[in-house]
Amino acid sequence: MTEEHTRRGAVTPSVQAVIEFLRYAQTSYRLVDHEPVMSAAAEARTTHVPPDQVAKTIVLDDGANRVIAAIPASQRLDLHKLRRLLNATRRLRLAREDRIARDFAELEVGAIPPFGPRLPDTEVIDRRLLEHDRILCAAGDHRHGVIVDPRDVVRMTAARTADICQD
Repeated sequence: MTEEHTRRGAVTPSVQAVIEFLRYAQTSYRLVDHEPVMSAAAEARTTHVPPDQVAKTIVLDDGANRVIAAIPASQRLDLHKLRRLLNATRRLRLAREDRIARDFAELEVGAIPPFGPRLPDTEVIDRRLLEHDRILCAAGDHRHGVIVDPRDVVRMTAARTADICQD
């Protein structure tokens, strides 16, 4: 396991929770510190990582349950494909920010990694992310990312893999 301390300051409690989860899961990672960003695409630009190697984590909600979908930052989620895959109804939609803030209180909204404490039972990772040896994921705040093996993400979360991006 590797760890890189930040140059710009101390690791936030959000990032610390993600790091502790990765250590507990015995997963190799590299912590990346960068300028504050508000999207996976912006994180790709600021870290100079190709957008197809950056995971965009999307939280969905059907009223009773949460679903996590992780897709490349270069892609858009196809909600119809995801609903078909999960045999879900039209009630499955993007989660509201207030629900995300409540359900993932230890993490910053918009910086949810596709792994970590308090994950829902259902997670789907787009197969395109598995084409890479390493991917960059949000690390719990808007100033850090973690580079991990996407197969480790599947192992840690028992995620399903499928094509869930728009054609």
